[in-house]
Amino acid sequence: MNMGKYILFPLFAVLLASCMSGPVDIGSELTAAELVQRAQEASDRNRYKISLQYYEAVLERFPQDMEYVCAAEYEIAFIHYKQKKYDEAREEFTSLLARYDNNPDEELLPQQFKILSRKILDTITEIENRRGKTRTPTGEE
Repeated sequence: MNMGKYILFPLFAVLLASCMSGPVDIGSELTAAELVQRAQEASDRNRYKISLQYYEAVLERFPQDMEYVCAAEYEIAFIHYKQKKYDEAREEFTSLLARYDNNPDEELLPQQFKILSRKILDTITEIENRRGKTRTPTGEE
């Protein structure tokens, strides 16, 4: 029996797992669409830290592209919602909605993120009300 492989496999698994949660090397040549695609792929595999890094890269590299900014901000808030970080998600969804309210060209922004943000804020309020925290959808107690 070869005991070496039984010792090396767990060591390799630990090393691989530790590498997966660190910062991702995000190529500067990636477009906003490619960054969002990679973020979604990571999120689909529950690799939220990696997904967040890609969405943050969208915000840093393409701050003038409101379609991708709204998508990235929504997805960041949604990840925090999925992680049950409700206070953080509420703040982020509220901030995204403010972007719509404070934009004279609001009708040009992707409306699905506005609609979904409101729905999830309502859901967060329902969850908190069931837990005994009484809040309005905007976070006021």
